[in-house]
Amino acid sequence: MSFGRTPSAATAQEEAYLAILQAIRVGRYQPGERLIPETIAQELAMSRMPVREAFQRLANEGLVMIRPNRGCVVSGLTIDEIFESFEMRSVLEGLAVRLAMPRVDAAVLAELDSFIQRMERSGEAGGGDWLSHHQAFHEYICGLSGRPKLMRQISALHIAVEPYMRVWLHHIDRPRTATQTQHVVVEAMKTGDAAFAEQTMRDHVMRTAPRLAEFLRSGNLANGNLAGGKPRRAGQVASSALQLP
Repeated sequence: MSFGRTPSAATAQEEAYLAILQAIRVGRYQPGERLIPETIAQELAMSRMPVREAFQRLANEGLVMIRPNRGCVVSGLTIDEIFESFEMRSVLEGLAVRLAMPRVDAAVLAELDSFIQRMERSGEAGGGDWLSHHQAFHEYICGLSGRPKLMRQISALHIAVEPYMRVWLHHIDRPRTATQTQHVVVEAMKTGDAAFAEQTMRDHVMRTAPRLAEFLRSGNLANGNLAGGKPRRAGQVASSALQLP
């Protein structure tokens, strides 16, 4: 399964699902926002039924919530939940690398180097496509595991945190130098040591979590949102920070 999920839509329900999913991923629909089926159906030039079916599918994946009297609302994550998502990703992607190791050969390593080169070119150009290339790098490695269910779980975790990653990367220069740790992962895979490659991938994934959490917390602090009350959703950082490119 592709992290990007961009196959051609075979049905109206699939078309609606892919369109809404993409809008959530890039931040057009933000955490806590209510999705109006009539409006989306009009935009997509279809009836409401496929849109409502897409809502249910997205709800099953945890990307939206269907609530009585509120309809369909985009799910949000607290900072703790984002951190937990990275913890889960680190374990699952570490497992994927371990399972992938018997398939690693010169052709695979050359393809991984190609992904890294694309990330580096994107970083030099300003980083607009960096996250997409980064996800493709991870997707390719995980795909070598040959475990479709594992891929689906990892894909869902990537998509859940993607809006927050896009906000973060929009405000930092990280894409210019961020391929250093990808090189470390590839070098670990070259050793042929499955346990070492697994731990390296786990460490690689977890490097991002505290930095992203720090960014989101700083946004909340800037608006005085940490004082008392229930945990504020990470999607409710400074409104200016959520204006994605």
